[in-house]
Amino acid sequence: MTSRMAHDSGRTTARHQERTSGWLTFAGTLAMVIGAFNVIDGLVGLFNDDYYLVGDNKIMVFDFNAWGWFWLILGVVQLAVGAGIIAGRMWARAVGVLFAVLAAIGHLAFLRAFPLWSVLTIGMCILLIYALTAPSSRARG
Repeated sequence: MTSRMAHDSGRTTARHQERTSGWLTFAGTLAMVIGAFNVIDGLVGLFNDDYYLVGDNKIMVFDFNAWGWFWLILGVVQLAVGAGIIAGRMWARAVGVLFAVLAAIGHLAFLRAFPLWSVLTIGMCILLIYALTAPSSRARG
């Protein structure tokens, strides 16, 4: 009886290991951190135009107010996506990759305004994309 319980327990453990992924838990946490960073960027862009010093208050095409709203909305969505990734939702993984790409491209445009913050966030976005695409499609967070 004891050997059968050990055998059944081993099967359950193997099945559980196949479905869970530390990468997805890491990805969900990272998506929430990037989302929080983007919310901070958005709030700073909305409430303190002078914080990011760029020539004539323009980054590519938009002023800081428009970028503030962009980062704020993107950050809030990334926070929700991070929670979805941790909950093991497949839609959150797909949306997480899309929004990580958008955030990386946005931070490329934002590079002139705050280079260190942007490079850090771009690096985290690349790591997030890898963490979301590396586990098998059946893995859960």
